[in-house]
Amino acid sequence: MSILMAGALILSLAACGGGAESNPDIDHNPPFPGGDRPSDKKVTITLQNIYPDPTTPTYKTVHALAAEYEKANPNVHIELDTLNTDQQKMKLKTQAASKEIPDITIVNPSAQMKPFVDAGLLAPLNDVLNKNGLRDTYHPGLLDNYSFDGSVYALPDGYNIEVVFYNKDLFKQAGIDKVPATFEELLAAVKALRAAGITPIAIGEKDSWTGSFLFMNILLRTNEGPGFLKDVLDGKREFDDPAFIEAVDRFQELVQARAFPDGATSIDANASGKIFKSGKAAMWVIGTWETGAVDASSVAGRVGAFPFPTIGGKGDHHEFMLAPGSGFAVAANSQHLKETKEFLGYFALNLPKKQFEYKNAVGLGQIIDGDLKSAGYSDLAIEVAALFSSIKGGDLSFDNTMNPATAQVHLSSIQNLFVQRADSRQVARQHQVAFEAHNEK
Repeated sequence: MSILMAGALILSLAACGGGAESNPDIDHNPPFPGGDRPSDKKVTITLQNIYPDPTTPTYKTVHALAAEYEKANPNVHIELDTLNTDQQKMKLKTQAASKEIPDITIVNPSAQMKPFVDAGLLAPLNDVLNKNGLRDTYHPGLLDNYSFDGSVYALPDGYNIEVVFYNKDLFKQAGIDKVPATFEELLAAVKALRAAGITPIAIGEKDSWTGSFLFMNILLRTNEGPGFLKDVLDGKREFDDPAFIEAVDRFQELVQARAFPDGATSIDANASGKIFKSGKAAMWVIGTWETGAVDASSVAGRVGAFPFPTIGGKGDHHEFMLAPGSGFAVAANSQHLKETKEFLGYFALNLPKKQFEYKNAVGLGQIIDGDLKSAGYSDLAIEVAALFSSIKGGDLSFDNTMNPATAQVHLSSIQNLFVQRADSRQVARQHQVAFEAHNEK
């Protein structure tokens, strides 16, 4: 499925822009998706989101679409509850416990959103997708990551891969003349950057998913390809496997080489992005959803991207950590369910056009009919699009694969490695014990 999804992505993100069919509904900006004019009663719809940085294209897109909808629908007010990723996860967990989640909230795909679906907290969105051709705007197979028992429960904001963004000027300043293709070259680059007084890799491990995502790149290589977690789930392997143990060891090599900012666990993901985008760090291992934000920053024009290196001759540069985006879900008990679904339909139909205008279409979950180069997209965006075209496959993140209880043990375990060195076999055993305790078979 991952390969099929990646293949579909190629068609829309190639710099030539050919092959994708345009959706006429996207250009029409229908004020009332579905054709039903809302009633005149005053309605406030809360949209919880994870786009706190006003300099980013996604922040601007969300605010622009909310304002446009309010203008076309004077009786509707869109209240934006804006948080960073970890804050939103914690808040939603508290809200879910009291069954009072916002009208629209953010969920992550697959295993992370399943508990909310099982608890009956989310409304099926098949009716929204079946209006105005919305379903056909998504890349084939992408909605499967947000579907349970034949119903779709969230509309994704993107489909991304994780890459290494790098600052060409800082590489040159440290005497690095080529991007690292192997882990050994990456370690050498880290040491050269430190010697030049430059922070090698920006990361904000206060939001623990960041370290996990980087770690999973390493595991993808030491495992010589995707599927390690699936093998664990299927009972074919355990976390004590040499591939996992080696991944822990390699990750700790980066920590010991001072690859990351001092006090990384006190820096959140948003702040780490600012470190890179202000030119204070040489690399940023993050999803391609940040491409537009990099281009909107002070380092625009000086940044390139490369795939995570191979490790000890193992791994393939054309296999990536895959990141079906976070999704917009609707509360099943929303007091304004009809109006909320109408707004979400409008929002989703117009999201591709608005993101394209803001030069942020690379990594979008919906098909874009447009030529990136002609539209004025940066060399970085076109370079990232080319990486998409090379995808052979990959893995989903740990917390999108394992259940939340096991994932939390993993996130905490990786976070602890930033603070103190640990026996890699004990780390693996900790994972296995947590996995067995939660009966994942």
